[in-house]
Amino acid sequence: MTDKRRVVMDAAGIERSLTRIAHEILEKNRGVEDLVLVGIRTRGVFLAQRLKKKISAIEGKEIPLGILDITLYRDDLATRQEKPQLGKTDIPFSLQNKKVVLVDDVLFTGRTIRAAMDALIDFGRPRMIQLAVLVDRGHRELPIRADFVGENLPSALWEDISVHLMEKDGEDCVIIEVGKEKHPGGNP
Repeated sequence: MTDKRRVVMDAAGIERSLTRIAHEILEKNRGVEDLVLVGIRTRGVFLAQRLKKKISAIEGKEIPLGILDITLYRDDLATRQEKPQLGKTDIPFSLQNKKVVLVDDVLFTGRTIRAAMDALIDFGRPRMIQLAVLVDRGHRELPIRADFVGENLPSALWEDISVHLMEKDGEDCVIIEVGKEKHPGGNP
């Protein structure tokens, strides 16, 4: 049997979610004063760039954008089969006393976000760290929650949720995939 793929969010859905998240960020932070965005490599960076454009268009002001690579902060480095690929971290501004909105594509176990917060603290002491994600799929292993969520997509552990973005994948959509090798009993 072939894998089952289901598009659960199309390009228009992603756009609507990001517009809503941009407004929620501005409302919660009462504007852009001391606000910075930091995208987690890879797709979190593209989402942060889109949010920055939306926020700047709404407020008429530019806000700083940083890029964070968490590879060396992961807690599974020793157990990973593949060699980790290091990306560049670029945070060209001080995080001291800033309101940081950390941006990622999918919130799952919470381990990526824990690693990202550890990495951020190495750059300074923000006033607060908030989390914006396009998709929250549940199954947390750590007590982490998102402040801003595009879509809650409860999923089974044997399902994969993948975010495809134009900048990296040539299309905008969110897909749930079920493979028979992952499903209990081997049949989706």
